Amino acid sequence: DDSEDEDANFGAQRSKLPLDADGKPIPMWLYKLHGLGVEFKCEICGNYSYWGRRAFDRHFHEWRHAHGMRMLGIPNTKHFHDITSISEARALYDRLKHNIREAAVNPAEAEQVEDSQGNVYSRKTYEDLKRQGLVN
Repeated sequence: DDSEDEDANFGAQRSKLPLDADGKPIPMWLYKLHGLGVEFKCEICGNYSYWGRRAFDRHFHEWRHAHGMRMLGIPNTKHFHDITSISEARALYDRLKHNIREAAVNPAEAEQVEDSQGNVYSRKTYEDLKRQGLVN
């Protein structure tokens, strides 16, 4: 009885396996090796399911994910690889925008001034030192 149940179970599993180029089910060891039994869902793609890590990694460069990101108003860059939740993508985008604003160079701070001894200061530092009488 046990061997019959195992045979029936194996037959049911084989019918669920994906087909290869010849139309035959792929071997179970190959199915497990590629992790095709693992489901990855992407909320950005409309809760679309990807079976296996390779297909999931590849989908970040495909039209469905790029379109979802565009609809959210977020660029589809490397920063968002492995981000599948809309809320996580928006939070990361806000954080990246904030970091870019902080890193932006203020033109007033970028101007450099040299004193009579050859020391180079920013315009603001030079003006402060000049007011204090420390620089000529």
